[in-house]
Parts: sequence; C-alpha cells; structure tokens
Amino acid sequence: MTKRILITGGAGFLGSHLCDKLLGEGNNILCLDNFYTGNKDNIAHLLGNPLFKLINHDIINPINLDVDEIYNLACPASPIHYQYNPIKTIKTNVMGAIIVLGIAKQTKAKVLQASTSEVYGDPEIHPQNESYWGRVNPVGIRSCYDEGKRAAECLMMDYRRQNKVNTKIVRIFNTYGPRMAVNDGRVVSNFIIQALRGEDITIYGDGSHTRSFCYVDDMIDGLIRMMNAGDDFYGPVNLGNPGEFTILELAQLIIRLTGSSSQLIHQPLPADDPTQRKPDITLAGNKLDWSPRIDLEKGLIETIQYFHDVLKTS
Repeated sequence: MTKRILITGGAGFLGSHLCDKLLGEGNNILCLDNFYTGNKDNIAHLLGNPLFKLINHDIINPINLDVDEIYNLACPASPIHYQYNPIKTIKTNVMGAIIVLGIAKQTKAKVLQASTSEVYGDPEIHPQNESYWGRVNPVGIRSCYDEGKRAAECLMMDYRRQNKVNTKIVRIFNTYGPRMAVNDGRVVSNFIIQALRGEDITIYGDGSHTRSFCYVDDMIDGLIRMMNAGDDFYGPVNLGNPGEFTILELAQLIIRLTGSSSQLIHQPLPADDPTQRKPDITLAGNKLDWSPRIDLEKGLIETIQYFHDVLKTS
C-alpha cells in the first residue's frame, strides 16, 4: 500500500538516503527541510518525481500536513554545526518534536524519532544498551544537542502515554557514507578530506578513544525496519555498527585506502567528548532482525570515492 510519508531534515545526509529508499518502494514523500545543514544537491535528482514534494520549512514553526508516517530527522548532527547556534539546535529538537507530534496526533500518523547515542553522554558502561540512562553534562557545550535529544525522547513517550500517539525511538550511533557534507566536521569526513588533499590529519587527544561506524545503507535499513515493526515495539532501540575502532586506527586505515602521504598531528580533546562509543544492538537483532552488513573498509571505499568526486568538481 502506498503511504504518504513526511521526512523532516529530508535534504540532509540520512534524510536524502531515506527519501531515495522510500520513493523506490512507491511511497509519496514529503521532504521538509530549511537547508540549515541540508543540501538541495542531495535531493536534486528527485525533484522531477511526481511522488516527491520538497517543502522549504523550518520545523520549529507550525505546519499542517496530512501524512501516514513521519521520520523526524531534523537537527544538525555534527558538533561544529549544532554548537554554532546552540539555541537553534535545542529549539529544533524540542519544538520540532512538538510540531511533528501534533501532526501525528491530528492525522493518526506513526512518528519515528531519530535520537542519538549522545543521550548516553560519556558512558560509565561499555557497550551501551538501551536500559542505561547515560551520563550527560546538562550545562556543557554539547548540551544543546545531547539534552535536546533526551527531551525529544521524553516528549515522544509522554505523547504516547497521554495522547496515544504511535511513536518510535531509535538511537543512532556514528553513521557515515556518501552525501556527508564536506564541512561536516565529523571524524570520517574530516579524515577523508584531509587525506585526499594531502593535509595533516588532525587527531583530537591521543587517538585512543573509540567510535563505532555504521554505513548509511545499513542505517536506512534499520530505520525502515523500526518504522514497520509491530506497534508494540516502540523503543528506544540502538542502531549502529558494534565494530569498535580507535580514532588512530581509523586515521591509519583512511591513509592506506587513499594512498595519502598525510601525517598525523594531535590537538587537545574537546570538552565532554566521549572516550568510548559502542552500541549493544542485541535488542535490534531480536526485535527487528537487524544487524549491519557492510564492514568499515568497504564503506570507507565508497565514501572516499564520493568525496574524491566532490572535491574534483568543486
């Protein structure tokens, strides 16, 4: 059955891939974005599709739409972007959630909230599972994002309990792939661009802190599986790749795959930067029959080719 699906942040990195996948399944897609960090180039190839509609709108402002499902992805996701205007970031998280929940309540739509591993803060347990409440600094430079996402989760659950809105929550761990922005500021895009340009690769701290990296195709598959799961499973659920790598290992792998002569340099670790990040995806495996299929090297090869093409034409 064809569904009418709203994707907020639909011109962003994840949002645009989600548009592609859901359009390919024959759905009507409403792509809502204010292009604060989204890029029209990401969805330019879809503009002629009669099943695709682009809405230039800021989700913190009210809007009336008739939809069957909502994927709420609207929010800057990299520290550089969400710390640039922290008030805007927390307003997008909190007021944006209220707006989409209002639409869902009115139209009986199902709404999926794209939350984040950052709700766990700098964790005291490893790996992180969904029962862990986290250790987040409520007044730090990352709080606009971390606490904004935590508040959005709270709103999803309160609308579910009080207003019977069909909500779902996914906690997205580090994701990478084509269409990441050149100025994204995240570690995978930073390292690839520096390597392709032959510049020094900047490692914050000694490089021993860890991250887990999920390729975008696997993440999109997980999001759709969660949306389509039975209404009795609403999360939160972790989505990410449990393969754990030090930042130093990532830098060395990217240098090898690009054939770069870049050298490694070290800078101080930013405030409140988590030292470990690895998802426990047992729940996603049990409830969604989901696990990542694309390993880091294969995903990086695709991502490096994308950035190579972007830099060649810029």
